[in-house]
Amino acid sequence: MYLRIDPEKIDERLLDTAVSCLRDGGVIIYPTDTVYAFGCHIENMKGIERISRIKKVPPEKSNFSMVCNDLSLLADFTKPISNSLFRLMKKNLPGPFTFILPAGNKLPKTFREKKKTIGIRVPDNAIARYLVERLGLPLISASVHTNEDEVLEYYTEPEVLYEQNKHLVDVMIDGGYGNLVPSTIVDCSGDEVKIVREGLGILKDA
Repeated sequence: MYLRIDPEKIDERLLDTAVSCLRDGGVIIYPTDTVYAFGCHIENMKGIERISRIKKVPPEKSNFSMVCNDLSLLADFTKPISNSLFRLMKKNLPGPFTFILPAGNKLPKTFREKKKTIGIRVPDNAIARYLVERLGLPLISASVHTNEDEVLEYYTEPEVLYEQNKHLVDVMIDGGYGNLVPSTIVDCSGDEVKIVREGLGILKDA
């Protein structure tokens, strides 16, 4: 199913179609404030496995992110963080960042057993945040790109993405052209905050 939605004037009826798909265990492609992404809800293990097969990586070795609509869900899925780190995230989110945090006990077992951290995103994109808000659960998310010989190519044209992936997903949300630049990755899992990948976001001090 192909849904064309204007992020500046969201058609809630159309977007709720995608939310229903997610609730029913579906996998979608949706826009963020950086590149387009595959997504399913965080408790959908079959959906996570589907995305893993699309990305050709085992779930336990994946670098999937958890997409939230705000920071209120952090306490459920990550270990407690310091006040200073919370202020840093609040200063920069919503925005094009992935913050790496220690994983909490409510994450799916597959992630907890093999990975001690999880990437957290709050995209500055109304469609992405609406999906999470209406669903009531974070999305497990992975960027849509090809990975050959370690050269990443991000696609920005929704109709091209749909033609390439329509047999792999249940819903494609066309929210306009995507960005070519991925998120900035900020590792907050240790004693120091480190930028491990420069992306679209420029980190502001808290």
